[in-house]
Amino acid sequence: MADEYASVRYVVDDVDAAVAFYTELLGFEVLSHPAPAFADVVRGRLRVLLSGPQSSGARATPPEESAPGRNRIHLVVDDLDAHLDRLRAAGATLRSEVVEGPGGRQFLVADPAGNLVEVFEPAG
Repeated sequence: MADEYASVRYVVDDVDAAVAFYTELLGFEVLSHPAPAFADVVRGRLRVLLSGPQSSGARATPPEESAPGRNRIHLVVDDLDAHLDRLRAAGATLRSEVVEGPGGRQFLVADPAGNLVEVFEPAG
């Protein structure tokens, strides 16, 4: 299974809220949720490890490094406006307006713990 996915670990405050965000709003599926402190979700070949405060992954992070940073996962979508409308309707925390460039359009949304997700629609 490890060879099937590219994995990213996000430290989150509430694993259940993070699972709901990624599955209900961004089209991920739960791969496993073996304990309250951990779950992993997948979308295509991307696996996001959702590590709550009591998980081993979160405990290994020094406190000064635990705040969300400038890193983000990048999701390619066919209909940016539909995703934006669904996220707004759900009350998700948008971190940018739609930005358009030669490669396409994008916006940033934060998961419940403040980790960034870039939602991107390629140009034409």
